[in-house]
Amino acid sequence: MTTHRQTKAEQAYAIVEQLVVTLELPPGHVFSEADLAQRIGIGRTPLREALQRLAYEGLLQAMPRRGIRVTAIEAGGFLGLLKTRRVLDRLLAANAAAHATAPQRQSLQDCAAAMLQAGRSGDVHAFMAADQQSDVWLNAAAALPFASRAVAPLHTHCRRFWMQHRHRADLDRSVALHLDLMQHVASGAANPAAAASDALLDYLTAFARKALRLE
Repeated sequence: MTTHRQTKAEQAYAIVEQLVVTLELPPGHVFSEADLAQRIGIGRTPLREALQRLAYEGLLQAMPRRGIRVTAIEAGGFLGLLKTRRVLDRLLAANAAAHATAPQRQSLQDCAAAMLQAGRSGDVHAFMAADQQSDVWLNAAAALPFASRAVAPLHTHCRRFWMQHRHRADLDRSVALHLDLMQHVASGAANPAAAASDALLDYLTAFARKALRLE
């Protein structure tokens, strides 16, 4: 199976996205392009492309003559984001279950194993990495590029929100719901995969409402 070789801009995007999601660049933090380029060791041109993409996705905001600010998480907007993600996730899960290749199904099983190990060890960062990689394989298996591109930034916002409020989270429950989804996709069960996607979004919505003190 061929693998995609990342461009410098894609590498920069992946690095900065991780810094934002893991809160190493926390909401409200202001930084300069030059300082960040030096920190991550990537040139200004590919970094600028990555920053523009992250700004378009709502994670960063350019402030003329002041730098770049990491955006805050707004309560109302986040709950609306989850409603949008629910529709796209369900579509992608069902399509991936129906159309995944054997290597893609194996890759999802490998992600599930990595996530299970992360949950058992309480390694939140390993859990997040496995979650991100599972999204990559699920989107590839679904073969719905427009839906995948639309949902990708929503997943990034959700990972950041989960990290910011993880003291309220149930890691074991989150792992179990993700495993259920991946296992149904890997086994080719489209309807159960869609239902598992809905169950995961039910959990994320309840978690968000609790974190935002809306219930």
